[in-house]
Amino acid sequence: MFEGIRRKFHKAVLDLVVVPRIKRRLAQFHQALGNPAETQARLLGRILERHRGTAFGVDHGFSSVRNPADFQKALPIAGYDRLAPYIERMRQGEPNTLIADARVFMFALTSGTTATRKFIPVNESYLQSYRRGWNMWGLTAFQKHTKVPLTPILQLSGDWQEEFTPGGVPCGAVTGLTATMQRWFIRRLYCIPAAAGKVKDPFAKQYLALRMGMAREVGMILSANPSTLVNLARFGDANKESILRDMRDGTLDPALEVPTPVREAMAKAIRVKHPGRVRQLEKIIHDTGALLPRDYWPDWTLLGNWTGGSMGPYLRQYPAFYGAKPVRDVGLIASEGRMTIPLEDGTPSGVLDIVSHYFEFVPVDEMDSPSARVLLAHELEQGQDYFILLTTDYGLYRYDIRDVVRCTGFMGKTPLLEFLNKGAYFSSMTGEKLSEHHVTRSIDKVLEELGITLSTYSVAPVWDDRLPGYGLYVERSAFNDLEVAGKCCQRLESLLCQTNVEYEAKRSSARLAPLRLVWLKPGAWQSWDRERLAKTRGAAEQYKHPCLINAVDFRETMAREGRLDENV
Repeated sequence: MFEGIRRKFHKAVLDLVVVPRIKRRLAQFHQALGNPAETQARLLGRILERHRGTAFGVDHGFSSVRNPADFQKALPIAGYDRLAPYIERMRQGEPNTLIADARVFMFALTSGTTATRKFIPVNESYLQSYRRGWNMWGLTAFQKHTKVPLTPILQLSGDWQEEFTPGGVPCGAVTGLTATMQRWFIRRLYCIPAAAGKVKDPFAKQYLALRMGMAREVGMILSANPSTLVNLARFGDANKESILRDMRDGTLDPALEVPTPVREAMAKAIRVKHPGRVRQLEKIIHDTGALLPRDYWPDWTLLGNWTGGSMGPYLRQYPAFYGAKPVRDVGLIASEGRMTIPLEDGTPSGVLDIVSHYFEFVPVDEMDSPSARVLLAHELEQGQDYFILLTTDYGLYRYDIRDVVRCTGFMGKTPLLEFLNKGAYFSSMTGEKLSEHHVTRSIDKVLEELGITLSTYSVAPVWDDRLPGYGLYVERSAFNDLEVAGKCCQRLESLLCQTNVEYEAKRSSARLAPLRLVWLKPGAWQSWDRERLAKTRGAAEQYKHPCLINAVDFRETMAREGRLDENV
């Protein structure tokens, strides 16, 4: 009875206070989509005016910039290296260096997928744009999935106080900070409290999520990378006995590497016993022989994660683990900021977030050219691929994040964009310009045609001084049938030739060797990914296994490390 009254109260607060505000912002956003040129120009002017007195603004002549054309002349395109000296001064406690804000809440650390971690200042503007994007994403999702609002949310957040700068500012995952700043009635919906971001051990993190999540009728599961959800489903089935025991007894396995403050923060929730729910879950195990999310969470539970780029191999596993639950792309979002907001299910495309950040685009084929065109949002062409550049109100200026996007259409006059791949994931030993997008889309089709799955793989060089080529690097356990493995490799080669004319030209002219299978020992990819993540100090929940690797000595490195299986 009390729970029903509380839900009605929460819904009244949501309907009267929160939703009207988000609806107004969404209406303003849709109005802005009809005039992206003016919206973006005004935003750029505000950003430059606010920060022109900073050390960065003075050094780069912000006071003389009057329009987007002036901006392009004043600042060349650049990555993190240009910002690093100013950010380091901020980290040491020096004010007014990169941004004009007197307060920086934290530095968001990048996920480390392409290089060592970077420090992105999180000021009030960062948090406002972060909340605005998620609120609009959530409202449009809830309008379609009407059962989801005010139901439990399962999300694995990180630690926003992972380390501190010499000036005492926290550095870590921005998801951890925003989790602590949620409104009280929204915070109660989360299965795991914000304090759980302090849990570092991957086993303990997954265990904790399922120990709390299995007890509730979860309405939404958020994790940028779908591999996290696939692994979570497998983990729950593999550890079902101990999880159910803890749920029944109102305990949390003392052997888990969960810090004492986290245990204390969760003590009241942990002590609650769930004998009835455990009986339901035990019946699922009896009836199906397993314990999977498709059976213990509702069919209407919404899964929010990336669906573009190289996510296909994981998404194909969703039906086996999650059934037919709806999936909505969370958008092109990174520690550096949100770039797109998907407003519909079933598509990786999202509308460019033109009210939060200023954007520029460079056609992919022109990026390294001294005469490359730089286009604004309203100048893109449907079907064309671009590198995306960000200018933000928290210190990123003409920032090359190395993301490649495709314009898939327009909403009003504002482009809809789909993430394709990281620009770093291009390989061109002989001018073939092979991209991760070519690889992932081709392998998706191959696996669909053959009716098989392949969870982890990479295409990478097999160097030979006379005739270099590429290999499909897979573990022997990935295929039950070597003949099927051979067909997979042959068909992938054929599709790469069809989708990439440069690759086909190099193959037909005998400048590239045929694609070949390269076998790895069992567990090789898992250990390689773990070592790569540790080396870059990245966040496990955001890590992306690269489906294309461009290191020409990759095979020799794997052989030297004993990861190749030469006996297959």
